[in-house]
Amino acid sequence: MLKDITLGQYFPIDSVLHRMDPRFKIIETMLFIVLLFMGSSFWILALGAVFVLLARQLSNIPMKMIWKSVKPILHILAVTAVLNLLFIDDGDVLFQWKLLKVTEGGITTSLFMMIRIVLLIIGSSLLTYTTSPILLTDAIESLLSPLKRVKFPVHEMAMMMSIALRFIPTLLEETDKIMSAQKARGATLDNGKLTERAKALIPILIPLFVSAFRRAEELATAMECRCYRGGEGRTRLRTLKAAPRDYIGFAVCLLFLAAAAVLNILL
Repeated sequence: MLKDITLGQYFPIDSVLHRMDPRFKIIETMLFIVLLFMGSSFWILALGAVFVLLARQLSNIPMKMIWKSVKPILHILAVTAVLNLLFIDDGDVLFQWKLLKVTEGGITTSLFMMIRIVLLIIGSSLLTYTTSPILLTDAIESLLSPLKRVKFPVHEMAMMMSIALRFIPTLLEETDKIMSAQKARGATLDNGKLTERAKALIPILIPLFVSAFRRAEELATAMECRCYRGGEGRTRLRTLKAAPRDYIGFAVCLLFLAAAAVLNILL
């Protein structure tokens, strides 16, 4: 299961979305999230689905990678759907057994929430799939640059966010190795009661934290050896410059947002 988690991974392939300015991609991702939460109509989600399909087509990311980004949250989706089915009492009753009751409103809400979460995960994953950690750091720093006037550590904040995102796959791989080592020693991690499973996580969490702190110390030492002094006087290998494709993509995103606003008013 841990190997299927692709959060924070970057896939260096050539595509239109890969060549776009990362600042525009961050803004468009935020606008896409706003679009998904603008209303409670399935037409809004249909617009979001069209936007995701268009972005996926421009990114050339294989569908199996998109599936890997959704697969780890299937359990969460199932729990969310069941809770909505059982606790939302709206519309005609379709099924009832003692205290359990399923209504049309519960089914509609369950489907709506599941589709919204899936679209949210896919749209957010496309940002990290198509943007390298270095460019993501530069983009965040550029977008937050107005905060430098109030002495906000913009560069340090952007660097921390990028490093945290970058090390998610590394920590997941380390966790998988530790779990395999514990199972080889006879540890039972998947069986037993809930309390027993929780206690079985202790031999995994302790070495994981030790490994994380060790990696953090090694990274800090490597940055100091390379005379890293933060953003002051720092030069960049690549200077972020907007191209016509970036403005076209931003305009298309605004059109989707405007269409969602019109649908929300009409419906």
